[in-house]
Amino acid sequence: VAYLVVFHILFVLFVWTYWKSVFTLPIQPGKKFHMSYADQERYENEERPEVQRQILAEIARKLPVYTRTGNGGIRFCDRCQLIKPDRCHHCSVCAMCVLKMDHHCPWVNNCIGFSNYKFFLLFLAYSLLYCLYIAATVFKYFIKYWTGELTNGRSKFHILFLLFVAIMFFVSLMFLFGYHCWLVSRNRSTLEAFSTPVFQNGPDKNGFNLGFVKNLQQVFGEEKKLWLLPIASSQGDGHFFPMRTLSEARNPLLTNEEQWEEDGIDEEPQGSGEASSLAIERET
Repeated sequence: VAYLVVFHILFVLFVWTYWKSVFTLPIQPGKKFHMSYADQERYENEERPEVQRQILAEIARKLPVYTRTGNGGIRFCDRCQLIKPDRCHHCSVCAMCVLKMDHHCPWVNNCIGFSNYKFFLLFLAYSLLYCLYIAATVFKYFIKYWTGELTNGRSKFHILFLLFVAIMFFVSLMFLFGYHCWLVSRNRSTLEAFSTPVFQNGPDKNGFNLGFVKNLQQVFGEEKKLWLLPIASSQGDGHFFPMRTLSEARNPLLTNEEQWEEDGIDEEPQGSGEASSLAIERET
């Protein structure tokens, strides 16, 4: 009876977290990050890259954005027509910008980001426990099969198949879950692990690293009793994230415009309407 109770508890948690990961829609940036119709028209009609840069800088002055593109430009999505908040990226599968995007997961057929990252982690954790529990409970019957105590041919096949599948998924989930635990401990997303975020002072892979405890709280919340439950408890709204040092905690878009102009002169070729792509991040 105890085995069945534990089995059903793990099964319910597994299904619940999977359902939350699948049906929790990713969150898009708020309206204040979108271009107004007038700004959009002014930006698209302007052919000079340096003027386009100034237009984006004017729009971004009032926004809490602190990261930049690799060449020092403003993170702008030309598909969604918005200034990207920190850690926001455009998902080509979902065809939208996703707050704190981690990756697009084919397992749940959904984009994993700020709104459902906790649910995804719990889904991996409970899937791991579920597979481990099945393998542990079936293993004793595998021993009986190995010693010849099982005589039914069908039961032998079922036990071997169930044990093999449980162990196979356990091993694969262990590596995936371990990797995401490492990311959470460093306060990084999968995208940030492969592409270091750029701040005013340059790239910094630990720019959002606040320490192990605070990193956990940012994903799971401050209420520890809610950490293992598939209930939304992540800190913030996904538009702004605390940074590691005070020197990075000021808006780089508010720096003097001479720096922007110098970057534009050094990095952008003259007389090319396509040069604006150097100052504007265009993600797929």
